[in-house]
Amino acid sequence: MTDNAPRQFNFKAETKQLLHILIHSLYKDREVFLRELISNASDAINRLRFEMLTTPDALDPQAELKIHITADKDNRTLTITDTGIGMTHDEIVDHLGTIAQSSARKFLEAAKEKGQDASGMIGQFGVGFYSVFMVAEWVRVTSRSFRPEAQAVTWYATGDDSYEVSPAEMNERGTRVEIKLKEDAAEFAEEYRIKNIVHKHSDYIGFPIYVGSEEKPVNKQTSLWRTARNEIKEEDYKDFYRQTTLDFEDPLLRIHMVTDAPVQLYALLYLPARSERNMFSLRKDDGLKLYSRNILIDEYNKDLLPEYLRFVQGVVDSEDLPLNVSRETVQSSGLMPKLKKVLTNQVVKELENLAKKEAEKYNSFWGEFGAYLKQGIAANPAEADVIAPLLRFKTNLHPETWSSLEEYVSRMKDGQTVIHYLVSEDSKSALRSPHLDSFHAKGLEVVLLTEPMDSFMLMGLRKFKDYELKSVAGAEADGEDPARAESEAEKIPEEDFNALIGRFKRVLGERVADVRASKRLVQSVARLADADSNSNPDLQRVYKYLGREYEIPKKVLELNPSHDVLKNLLKLQADSELGDIVIEQIFDSALLVEGIHPDPSSMAPRVQRIIEAALKSKSE
Repeated sequence: MTDNAPRQFNFKAETKQLLHILIHSLYKDREVFLRELISNASDAINRLRFEMLTTPDALDPQAELKIHITADKDNRTLTITDTGIGMTHDEIVDHLGTIAQSSARKFLEAAKEKGQDASGMIGQFGVGFYSVFMVAEWVRVTSRSFRPEAQAVTWYATGDDSYEVSPAEMNERGTRVEIKLKEDAAEFAEEYRIKNIVHKHSDYIGFPIYVGSEEKPVNKQTSLWRTARNEIKEEDYKDFYRQTTLDFEDPLLRIHMVTDAPVQLYALLYLPARSERNMFSLRKDDGLKLYSRNILIDEYNKDLLPEYLRFVQGVVDSEDLPLNVSRETVQSSGLMPKLKKVLTNQVVKELENLAKKEAEKYNSFWGEFGAYLKQGIAANPAEADVIAPLLRFKTNLHPETWSSLEEYVSRMKDGQTVIHYLVSEDSKSALRSPHLDSFHAKGLEVVLLTEPMDSFMLMGLRKFKDYELKSVAGAEADGEDPARAESEAEKIPEEDFNALIGRFKRVLGERVADVRASKRLVQSVARLADADSNSNPDLQRVYKYLGREYEIPKKVLELNPSHDVLKNLLKLQADSELGDIVIEQIFDSALLVEGIHPDPSSMAPRVQRIIEAALKSKSE
């Protein structure tokens, strides 16, 4: 075997499965193969431009950066050539001979679920090149690296279990993909069809795309983010979003901004309609595309927006970034904090405007991304003043609609100085909470916090404007007793009630800090209140959600002196076993309402005994 003889390699198992599906199962929207090959060509040119900033002795440094597509209808062949970075022997084996197992596995799972519709998800898993086998009898890729000393190489495959790699002759830098089309894919050798696909999927590729012998590029090329807003149609914005994300649901919000001070930048940002983490996406990571004068510097820059806005997608281009910048120096550049501040302020401003002008649309945004904003406060309390106006909550007086803290403040009663809140497991439990008894009676509004992230958020959100946030689960405060419907005569006499308190203390022992009469309860028999103002129930919930071991904090058990359960409990003898069981159940029920019961299933035997006792008394 000579050095120039082809070497044969076998595809890995996942790649074989992938090729089998692409060749035999996917027939819908096969045109995406050309979109993927053009995208790869564009990436190769972008990478070359970046490398040439620091490697001026690249092969053919003056060659035009372009993509050229030629078709031969008679022979059913299609060729896509780029003048990009090219590949060496090892690189072509790495890039075309293997595929990340995780990417292949995810695509295979999607294909199994979606069937023919999976062709629309090809680009989302890093398997885009292989889509060519939907239309190809064979594929030959010839490439020469931008490194002057590198030898050209050819990769050849027919879509079966193996591929060949051999040395090649190629004078110019770049990559040439030759495709022998299947008979049922002959349409892709028609120039008009190729042009239609380019206009549909690749119009905003930043390099000229030539088709056939035409001297003018068929794509627009112009970076949309550098185009004047009044020259862009709404559909152009949507097309750009679809092309760059493969999200075919219209974005919730678009932000096109151009600034000259304090920094120069162009930005085109989008808020997706859905949370990216819950759907397939072309974007494989968080972060914005960062360009310097139209040259891609960083595909996934996470320093341009704070973590709580990581769901924002789009492009940022700045003339102020030096052209010799690297991805590493971008992170340490003093320009980045300025860019971040300008972008963050604009996104927050646009969200505030959306909330004012299109409340329903903003509520949709909140449903998808509200947790990100809460996490932002938890992770960086210094951002609380910026984020707090964007928060939305439901309340006891408005349980079906979202309210901002500003709206809550506008509805506060005369003389009210705090924002009341209640943390609970869910809305239904919150509305039934004994902590709300007096607030319902007085018509006071309470913010309901029912998501796990709320407890984390409260660690960083203690005030809104001049109003402190105060838990209704706190100890009794002066002047907070409700306008009670019951008269003093309906209460358990003080002497009897003190005896009952003593019995609760005997049964519960060290599990409670104290037992006392409540001035707040109206409908409920009991509630657990914080023992003092220094306790932090929010921190206790955080420990619970993090799965850390925590000791149930000792709380004060407050009893309603007017409740029938306690009146009937008095009728049982002081040493009654049933009475002790009822006391245990009242305490456990209060723990359950608070969401801090360590083992709710342990109540089952006791509940059964109470039921048996109730049925027995009915039959006697």
